[in-house]
Amino acid sequence: MADQIGLLFRNEGGRVLATLIRLLGDFELAEDAMQDAFAAALMQWPSEGIPANPRAWLVNVGRHKAIDRLRRHMRFLAKREQLEAEQMSEYRIGEWIPEEETAEDALQDDVLRLIFTCCHPALPEDAQIALTLRTICGLTTGEIA
Repeated sequence: MADQIGLLFRNEGGRVLATLIRLLGDFELAEDAMQDAFAAALMQWPSEGIPANPRAWLVNVGRHKAIDRLRRHMRFLAKREQLEAEQMSEYRIGEWIPEEETAEDALQDDVLRLIFTCCHPALPEDAQIALTLRTICGLTTGEIA
């Protein structure tokens, strides 16, 4: 069986590769997909037999292998982006509160920042007052009114 698959690789490999390149638009991805398809053939065909149209089978399996490879790569990129964002967030938190500062100093700085945010000149004066009373003093809307 391996000899038949080897002969098929020599005779049909170029056509399978050309079709995969056309379908996938990426030479390297097509080469990898073709290799994956022939590896699948070596695993599956000895027990199930060679299909009626082996070239079509190889192209179809290669296309599916390429799709799987692209999906894995996209999941990898998304996970890497998530990890980088988490790492950057931890880095920024470390920048905001240096370890030398006491918790009380950091809290006072944060409250001061919040006051300046609530009193931003882009907000109307009555909104500044209400927002400051709500966020800094903890008053309810009814108490502010």
